[in-house]
Amino acid sequence: MSLQLRWKTPAFAAIVVLSNVVGNLFLKWGMGHADEITPSPLSFIRAIFNPWVSLGICLLILWMLSKMFFLSWADLSFVLPVTAFGYVLTTVFSHLFLGEHITTARWAGTFLIATGSVLVGLGTPQSGKST
Repeated sequence: MSLQLRWKTPAFAAIVVLSNVVGNLFLKWGMGHADEITPSPLSFIRAIFNPWVSLGICLLILWMLSKMFFLSWADLSFVLPVTAFGYVLTTVFSHLFLGEHITTARWAGTFLIATGSVLVGLGTPQSGKST
């Protein structure tokens, strides 16, 4: 594995995971604290202007762009499980910052995702494409 790939892979894995987790957390926080939201397009458009929702949307745009960049050199079978660690952080952050109740079954599922993420993360991110 080249030196550039060695630093780029963990850096982009962290950017993808953190922008997704924090973006979703801000989006949830903003939607929960927005003025009355009714299931109509107009109320959702109005919600976009809530600062927390806007910040969440910006972070989710960063998430998508960084994930696209990550996928440009690493296999999908590597990227998806490695970035799935975001599910673990989302569960933990939802509990800590949003006060969500996490059942034992959800904690068990979160543990399984974390275990799988670690196992896949031990592999190499090199693409299967021939050059």
